[in-house]
Amino acid sequence: MKDIRLFMEDIARGAGEITLKYWKNSDLEIITKGDASPVTRADRESEEYLRKRIREHFPNDRILGEEFGEDGSNASRRWILDPLDGTKSFVHGVPIYGVLIALEQDGQITHGVVHLPAMKETVSAGIGEGCYLNGHRSHASNKSELSDSLLCTTSPTRLEELIGRAKYDTITRSFGIYRGWGDCWGHILVATGRAEAMLDARMALWDAAPLGVIVSEAGGKYFDFTGEQRVDGGHLASCAPGVADAVYEMLLNDA
Repeated sequence: MKDIRLFMEDIARGAGEITLKYWKNSDLEIITKGDASPVTRADRESEEYLRKRIREHFPNDRILGEEFGEDGSNASRRWILDPLDGTKSFVHGVPIYGVLIALEQDGQITHGVVHLPAMKETVSAGIGEGCYLNGHRSHASNKSELSDSLLCTTSPTRLEELIGRAKYDTITRSFGIYRGWGDCWGHILVATGRAEAMLDARMALWDAAPLGVIVSEAGGKYFDFTGEQRVDGGHLASCAPGVADAVYEMLLNDA
């Protein structure tokens, strides 16, 4: 299935080129969706491109995308798309945004790609294939001391609201560095050994779908805030192996 991963990389880069046409464009029209998140022409054109490319090669597969919902007749295989993850960063001219693609086969996500157009980084993985950053094998950090580790999150406010102030303080103060390098970027930092943990408090399936296979194939661990190894729980922790148990225990500790 290596060719599938390379195909996913290729179309992610193509979609990324579309987003770059609009990045830092002061004339970009911004529309607010029902959940108060912004959507732009870049989001929509990116997803339209991804759907077109997938349909050319896999005409019957199901496709679920953030902007245009789900269609297709193939019950066993589904593509899950986030054409522009980190739209709030994007519309502010911040390069922390990505194109996300996951491939699900019989209910299991087998391949994932995150392409960061403004940073020129593409991270991809397939079950049993390993994790790759721009074509080179990528590995999670080998650090195990929290005091020497970097923790990231998308929104400190959302994280505190979800887990409570006491638990929030315990976790964030245990790490040597705590930064708001969020959305897909934080999870990619874990998968490429540049951060030790990422906590995301609110995620749709398309926000998280490719991240589990990417992190695990890099040697890391992922779980939702209830401790389950899943990407559809609405929240997600990605961790380097040496700190995963400590993060798990702090998240699940009700004391």
